[in-house]
Amino acid sequence: METSSTFGASKPVVGMVHLPPLPGAPRYDPEGGRERLHEVARRDAERLAAGGVDAVMVENFGDAPFYPDDVPKHVVAELSSLARTVREAADLPVGVNVLRNDGAAAVAVAAAAGGAFVRVNVHVGARVTDQGILEGRAHETTRLRERIDAAGVRILADVDVKHSAPLADEAYEAESLAESTERGLADGIVVSGARTGRTTALADVERAVERRDDLGTDTPVLVGSGVTAGTVGELLSVADGVIVGTALKEGGETTNPVSVGRVEELVAAADRVR
Repeated sequence: METSSTFGASKPVVGMVHLPPLPGAPRYDPEGGRERLHEVARRDAERLAAGGVDAVMVENFGDAPFYPDDVPKHVVAELSSLARTVREAADLPVGVNVLRNDGAAAVAVAAAAGGAFVRVNVHVGARVTDQGILEGRAHETTRLRERIDAAGVRILADVDVKHSAPLADEAYEAESLAESTERGLADGIVVSGARTGRTTALADVERAVERRDDLGTDTPVLVGSGVTAGTVGELLSVADGVIVGTALKEGGETTNPVSVGRVEELVAAADRVR
């Protein structure tokens, strides 16, 4: 997969649209209603685009505690509508991540909203999380993509995903990258830190890229958490792209609105190395 064909740029900066709680979630605010959700999605998408990101990704960040791997139909409907709003507001490639791990829903939402890619936290294997044990469903997600005329929707699969731990005692193994790409048919790999906003170790990125090169594939490796204006240059000297959320928000708080100034600062830092 070539990053330029999916994200519209080489070594793309993907900005996050962290959605507030959706209807049905414990912390949903009925006073603002759906209109407020679309206002927030539109605002952050427009600010990300104005700051110069190459693509945006929509995520139901506010829906905690998350359904493990099969969100209800109303969540899929809300996300499809909001993803379309984001796509129209930003006029950039749009991705979808359905937390906690509903890859099939993400593909369906992306297909309906004209999205270009999805992120799947556990695409192959199994991980221990606060939702219990999550198992990869690559066999379902990849087949669904073909059935619903969504072959162009690319799948980015996490390895050693944040907010989780391996079932075995061993830490991250580069072999999981091979399983995701060779057996799970992932189009891209995401390497992240331990939690949302936590730094992704450069050594972990280097190890993933080295394993990718050993396999002789062109699978891009993206950094999925903790990217800042101060670290994006070093990370992009190794990685093929970054996904950024917290660092682009006012005050560096994940739940705050996107700051155009912070976006511009990080994009400028990225431009110096790409």
